[in-house]
Amino acid sequence: MYKLIAAVATAAMLSGCAGMVANVDGLEGKPPTLTPRGATWQDLKALPRPAGKILAAVYDFRDQTGQYRPAPASTFSTAVTQGAAAMLTGALADSGWFTPLERVGLQNLLTERRIIRAEQERFNRPDNLPSLRSASVLLEGGIIAYESNVRTGGLGAEYFGIGASGQYQVDQVTINLRAVEISSGEVLANVTTTKTIYPRRSAPASFASSTSAACSRRKPA
Repeated sequence: MYKLIAAVATAAMLSGCAGMVANVDGLEGKPPTLTPRGATWQDLKALPRPAGKILAAVYDFRDQTGQYRPAPASTFSTAVTQGAAAMLTGALADSGWFTPLERVGLQNLLTERRIIRAEQERFNRPDNLPSLRSASVLLEGGIIAYESNVRTGGLGAEYFGIGASGQYQVDQVTINLRAVEISSGEVLANVTTTKTIYPRRSAPASFASSTSAACSRRKPA
């Protein structure tokens, strides 16, 4: 169970970080494509098939870091995804070991079921709506740490705004995932995993624009 939960946790983390590590160099003029699945997702799909799937419930998988993006958007955008529960549910389904049950939008589901029952009563139809299935395992946890460190270098430095510059950033995201047996409350597995991300941003050489800007500020002789 520990290895299974670890594989699911890693796959859920990497699916949320895929957009941060994409390299966009040389993509100008090329048609848009989907980000290819990584090796961790392939390992998740390669797990041996179970004798029977486990009914699992995910109520929430919250951002517990309280971190925001650096300025100027620090007041509006969080540093990590707020859709981690959806990513975890997708990883559970992709593993082939779990049957995820809807719990994040449980209130919406119950509202629709009440509408169905009201319609059945209105037209004197029998109440043949089956009851919701109960889970046997509860998946809990969240994004518990986010650390960011910006460093410059790699492609050179600008001199009076002329030349190329580069910037790379070292981020670390840590998540915790627990599998809890609902009948007894026993924690079957508790996994904490950390992923290091190296996004990079490049600024191309801008000799012409920098030179013209510098010349425009000169005073006539």
